[in-house]
This record gives sequence, structure tokens and C-alpha cells, in this order.
Amino acid sequence: MYPQTWIKPRLQAGACLVLTLILGGCTTDKDELLPHGEASMMDVWQQGSSGGGAGSSSSRTLLDARQELRRPLDEPTMARQRAEADAFTRTPQNEIYSQFKRLPNPDLVMYVFPHLAGSDPVPVPGYTTVFPMYQRVQYAMPGERTEEY
Repeated sequence: MYPQTWIKPRLQAGACLVLTLILGGCTTDKDELLPHGEASMMDVWQQGSSGGGAGSSSSRTLLDARQELRRPLDEPTMARQRAEADAFTRTPQNEIYSQFKRLPNPDLVMYVFPHLAGSDPVPVPGYTTVFPMYQRVQYAMPGERTEEY
């Protein structure tokens, strides 16, 4: 009645066999893939940083040049260098104030004479008020204006 029932188990067995062969072919011995050498990690590091062995002539020359440039620092010299470094330290506030300077916005002084105000005429004494000429503060582009105000 069902003539194709024998095909399904054979198809599954064939698929399992092919999958087993494919996965089996991908296996490799870890020692073959990643061989162990005689060099330690320190030897590899020194060889990579100096371009040769640990005692190569190029690393010796570099070390001699560094020793020649090194000089002792006394306390006054170190204090002076710290003060110079602090003067040139970049902070966000320092960057903004030094790069984007404020443009002049002169204050206008106005005198308001005595007057009556409101629905009931209430006397208001005279007073002086100060307001900026421009509505908001304007900033110069970097390098546009150098003088202080």
C-alpha cells in the first residue's frame, strides 16, 4: 500500500553517514594545528620588541642611547616643570575661553523719569536701568578677534 516507506529510513541513514564523514574530515590534532616551540613567552616578547634575540646589538644600541639622554632631576627643576605644565594644561573651560572670545556687547544705561503706572495712577519714582545693546552674547570664531575687552 505504501511502496515508498523503505526510502525514508535509507535517506536518513545516508544523510547521517554523509554528515559523519564531513565532520570527521574537519577534525585535526591540536598539536598538529598549534605546535609547541622551545621558546618561552618572555623569549617571544623580547624577540618581537627588539627585532632579534634578547641580546642583539640593535637593542643594546637603543638602550645605550636611552641611558645617554637620561638625566637626573633635582627638586627645583621638577617644581618648575610642574608649574610650566600646569600653565599649559588643557581644560574644557580654558579651551572655550581661549578659542571663542566674547564679542563686545556694550551696556546701555537708561534713566526712566518719574511717572504714573497702572489702571490706578500709582506714582513710580525715577530710576536707572542697564541693559545690553544686543539681545544675546555673541562669540567670535577662533582667530577672529584677539584683543580682550
